[in-house]
Amino acid sequence: MFSILHDPLALPTIFMAADIQPWFDNGGMVGGIIGAGVGVLGGAIYGPMMGILVPKGKAKKAVFTYHFFLLALGLVLVVAGITGLINGQPYSVWYSLLLPGVILSILMISFLPMVRMQYIRAEQRLLEAEEFRRT
Repeated sequence: MFSILHDPLALPTIFMAADIQPWFDNGGMVGGIIGAGVGVLGGAIYGPMMGILVPKGKAKKAVFTYHFFLLALGLVLVVAGITGLINGQPYSVWYSLLLPGVILSILMISFLPMVRMQYIRAEQRLLEAEEFRRT
């Protein structure tokens, strides 16, 4: 208990038993798999959705559903990483969860206004085209 004064990084492990088992072995590989999975979900699926569907104003519900799914996934990874840190998991365990979660959460939060604006612009273009056809 008094070792906390000498080692502030020991603070998260105050209430934990000394024999903590890691949630998974080989955290680097698990982190790589999680990072690659997040990259594929974002770059190979979300990116084309943004580039093809949003400018045309199509699949609005599907795009926003997927957007919030990715945001929720990022937040779940952040919570899992923080939980691992508090529970005294090794660096390779909590960092493998926290890093992709933070990146994904920040990106999805920052992309949300842009996606909304692009759908508004697409709707305006459709209305202008319809008005042009009538005249």
